[in-house]
Amino acid sequence: MSGNVDQALGDTTASYQRDGVVVLRQVFSPWIETLRAGIDALMADPSPLERTVRPADGSAPFFQDLCNWQRIPQFRSFVLESNAGEIAARLMRSRTARFFHDHVLVKQPGSSTVTPWHQDQPYYCVEGQQSVSFWIPLDPVPRDIVMECISGSHLWGKGFRPMRFDGTRLYEKDDFEPMPDIEAMKDSLDIAGWDMQPGDAIAFSFRTVHGAPANKSTRPRRVFSARWVGDDAVYAKRAGRTSPPLPELTLADGDPFDAPIFPVVYPAAS
Repeated sequence: MSGNVDQALGDTTASYQRDGVVVLRQVFSPWIETLRAGIDALMADPSPLERTVRPADGSAPFFQDLCNWQRIPQFRSFVLESNAGEIAARLMRSRTARFFHDHVLVKQPGSSTVTPWHQDQPYYCVEGQQSVSFWIPLDPVPRDIVMECISGSHLWGKGFRPMRFDGTRLYEKDDFEPMPDIEAMKDSLDIAGWDMQPGDAIAFSFRTVHGAPANKSTRPRRVFSARWVGDDAVYAKRAGRTSPPLPELTLADGDPFDAPIFPVVYPAAS
């Protein structure tokens, strides 16, 4: 590991393993303008996976798009050339860091859309203990509109049913249990959230329960999310179309999570 990453993380890896979520200060500051340019390019030319939520109350939209790192040059540069892979490997305590996918989330000023409490792992076609998502804001984000995570929820040993924003199930039938009423339990939970600046990131496990409030501010909340898996990742066959959908994969349930669209970024190929 490089000295720069050692200095940036310090004892953060132990906290990540314990809590399933940590804040990283100014680790991606050299990449903010690049990622902003990438989001501008993406919003001008969304992919077929674009999923914008337009609230019924007429408030501002919530733009989302996935899996664009191969066609948006700025995203590709970040994935392959930044220190994200090395940081991911350290946090996961993995020898390698394999890139899974990117997700852009733009809550426009005044958007009433609340991101419900959920857990990412059941949405995905991958299983494993070693995982991390970087939630990288490209605008200042005050604590009252930031993504929140439940510290320690990655160790609950549960998989919660993936739901769409309209309240329907992602899979028609599955073995996952319903998400409990987190709002009713909040006083007994350790809810992690921070004031964020461009260059900061929240790192959280695919198993960590998280959600985000509406954007009541007067500025957009632009976020680039980069998702990584480690040595123990295997393909997971789900009971329906996953999010993101990856129909081109021909892996069998339990196969090593190895395909050209999931490059091993760290260590870099010699």
